[in-house]
Formats: sequence, structure tokens, C-alpha cells
Amino acid sequence: MRKKYVEDSKTEQFRLLKYEDINGANRLFGGKLMAWIDEVASVTARRHCEAEVTTACIDNLQFKEPAFLGNMVVIIGRITYVGRSSMEVRVDSYVEDEKGFRCPINRAYVTMVALDENERPKTVEFGLELKSETEKIEWESGKKRAELRKERRKEGF
Repeated sequence: MRKKYVEDSKTEQFRLLKYEDINGANRLFGGKLMAWIDEVASVTARRHCEAEVTTACIDNLQFKEPAFLGNMVVIIGRITYVGRSSMEVRVDSYVEDEKGFRCPINRAYVTMVALDENERPKTVEFGLELKSETEKIEWESGKKRAELRKERRKEGF
């Protein structure tokens, strides 16, 4: 199996918050951020598997801090685990100030599935070459999360 590095598919997206991104409480609308997270996860997974993908699961979506009109939001996706046809993508979101300081506002783990030309799950042809201890820890954690998701599916969740 050919392998890629985490950095090969890492994706960063920048958004300057505008009026249409803001909810009635003058904060970033959570659904808007969720759509951006899904988009970044999709791009990251496509880069890794070199195929079309679909979202299978979004779990561990934690809103930590608000973001406001005019803030710059940075969304970063990276592959953490690769299964047979699925990939787990960790997506971190930050508010970045004028000096480049980033404050975390959200973290999500998104499971993406590689698709063939008939839109059926296909085998991911690339493994993941882990370079750092952090990447190795993320892999092991991703493996555990994948097993938990399988158990939840069996239980009907």
C-alpha cells in the first residue's frame, strides 16, 4: 500500500465573518461553521484518497468560544486515521487576531468515506505515514473512535 504523510492533505481555510454568517445573538451561526467544517474535511479527505468522498459521521463537535462579526476564522483539517474505505479528519477552528494569535473555538472529528465511480464505498489506496508522536497518538485515538462508531452503529445509533 502506498502511503502519504499527514501534511500531504492538510487543508487550511480562512473566513472573514460577515453579516450573513452571524446569528440573532450576534455570534457566528453554528450551522455555518458546521458547513465549513464539513467542506474542509471533504477537501482534506479527497486530497488523501484522490477520489470523491462523502460525510459518514461528525462526532465530538465542541463549541468552545464564540466568534463575532469581523473576526477571521481559520479552519484546519488533517487526516488522523485511515480505515478500509473511511478516513477520520480532525478539523480545528480558530479565531485569529490581527497579530496572528489563534484562539480555538471548535474541534470536530469527521469520518469521510471514499467513493468509486458508482458512488459506492471504495478502498482507500493510501495509508498514512506517521512522523511525529502527536500523529501516532492521534492515529491510536482515531482507531479507538472508529471502533466506538462501529459499536454505536450495532446499537442503532
